[in-house]
Amino acid sequence: MDLSTPPPSGWNKIARKLGYTMAVVLGLLIIVFSVFAQRDIPIATMQLKYGNASSKYMPLLGMQVHYRSVGDSNDHNPMVFIHGTSSSLHTWDSLTTLLLKQMPHKRIISMDLPAFGLTGPSPENNYVSPYYPNFIDSFLSALHINKCILGGNSLGGSIAWQYAVAHPQKVSQLILLDAGGYPLKNEKGSLGFTLAKMPVVNKLLLYITPKSLIRKSLETVFYDQSLITEEVVTRYHEMTLREGNRKAMLSLFTHPYKVNVEVIKTITAPTLIIWGEQDQVIAVDNAYLFKKDIANSRLLILPNVGHIPMEEAPLKTAEAILAFIKH
Repeated sequence: MDLSTPPPSGWNKIARKLGYTMAVVLGLLIIVFSVFAQRDIPIATMQLKYGNASSKYMPLLGMQVHYRSVGDSNDHNPMVFIHGTSSSLHTWDSLTTLLLKQMPHKRIISMDLPAFGLTGPSPENNYVSPYYPNFIDSFLSALHINKCILGGNSLGGSIAWQYAVAHPQKVSQLILLDAGGYPLKNEKGSLGFTLAKMPVVNKLLLYITPKSLIRKSLETVFYDQSLITEEVVTRYHEMTLREGNRKAMLSLFTHPYKVNVEVIKTITAPTLIIWGEQDQVIAVDNAYLFKKDIANSRLLILPNVGHIPMEEAPLKTAEAILAFIKH
């Protein structure tokens, strides 16, 4: 066709329709983003709201790592707790209070992992294994801690047992609460986790992360739905919106944290395994796998409890830990 001649009238109509359609789609996207998009929350704002008198910030590996150290600073075998995905050190608050009431001589340390909480993303934004166990080693070294009682929930549990494998001389006792590790099978999982693994959709989560999505995800984390208060939903939501955290979590989900579960059998530290019987994120079957593979271990299954027993059943969790430590 001679390019100097005008296109047929039919092509003009198609072009006009395409242009109109694109304009409508663009307009709808603008409306959606203007109505539903949430901006990142500046770190200074988050520190004012979620920091407290016990909060400290450690310059480490290019980050300002938020952590808390409470109790007796002279304790040379402190308890160190590691939170799970999309969480923060605040998940240990109730448990820490209960434990210190019974053990005022103990020191309890918790931190916000890189990519989460007030710590936020690492400069590399790359968290593939063994990034987190190496981070824990750097963190403990900076605090001059040579031995500790190490506990973790979910992702934090996976990091804890990996650390116990890599540094057995530094872990006096190990506590696993609904810990990650073994391949998942038919777990329902949280809605947030599911969406974060979906191409294109997960990119939208960088800008649109409605509070209702966080609430829906928490409904699969807690068995007792009455515990999903507005305060809890807001904390989890705002921790997600902390500047840089959504991008960091997208990196985590698109580059799965793979581990070698065979090495679990080499763990020598006395281990307490605590599991919520109604866990929909990491099924209770995994508790029995840990019990089978860790020779020196004991297991407690908590009925009517979900994925985070330290928040849902802090008293029973504290009692089990106290009995374990004193044994």
